[in-house]
Amino acid sequence: MGTRRASGDSASQGRGKDGDRRVGRRALLIGTAVAAVGTAVVARGELQRAWWRVPGVEKPRKDGEVDYTGARWVAASDANWRMADRPDDYGVDMVIIHVTQGSFDSAVQVFQDPEHGAAAHYIVRKDGHVTQMIRELDVAYHAGNRDYNERSVGIEHEGFVDRPEDFTDEMYEASARLTARICVRYEIPLDREHIIGHVEVPGTDHTDPGEGWDWDRYMKLVRAAAAAGTSATT
Repeated sequence: MGTRRASGDSASQGRGKDGDRRVGRRALLIGTAVAAVGTAVVARGELQRAWWRVPGVEKPRKDGEVDYTGARWVAASDANWRMADRPDDYGVDMVIIHVTQGSFDSAVQVFQDPEHGAAAHYIVRKDGHVTQMIRELDVAYHAGNRDYNERSVGIEHEGFVDRPEDFTDEMYEASARLTARICVRYEIPLDREHIIGHVEVPGTDHTDPGEGWDWDRYMKLVRAAAAAGTSATT
């Protein structure tokens, strides 16, 4: 979250405002293309990805389902994210690192508050515990930049930007494993152009994760976790 409350999507916060529950411009373009080209096979694939955008229809979800093994599910307010079908509708090519500027419990509380207007996909506690609050296939309002929200997974870390002692060994290691798993899943390069801090998002006024975040250490841990995970599955 950084030194100020996260602002979410700059263009719009609520679902109704940015069209997740309406047939949006993209769906209309799909229909126009189908009518013009008359290619039923192409249309079928596009419509399968867009069918749940029709009013009253939602993509099937399982309560409590997590994307990262070992994470605990605690749902964020649905005012702080919008439904999507990533990576089919928005390609995921980035992980954004945040710091909560508060305790783990306070971060969970504000992400459950519909008035907050922001939430990240995950929170990592000082002891390494991982909580997931938004599914990776959905767009979380965490970056303060709509384009970056749509293409990224956001990870919050318990603590304060000016207290590097908050970033424990357990936190670094757990977060690195989580980031590595996300990067492997979406084939995201393991570099600082694709694993960034909130401060590096264009247009943001946040400073997290701050100068106390050890990027060299973190990236080594991420690469090691990715290599270990890849070896284990081959």
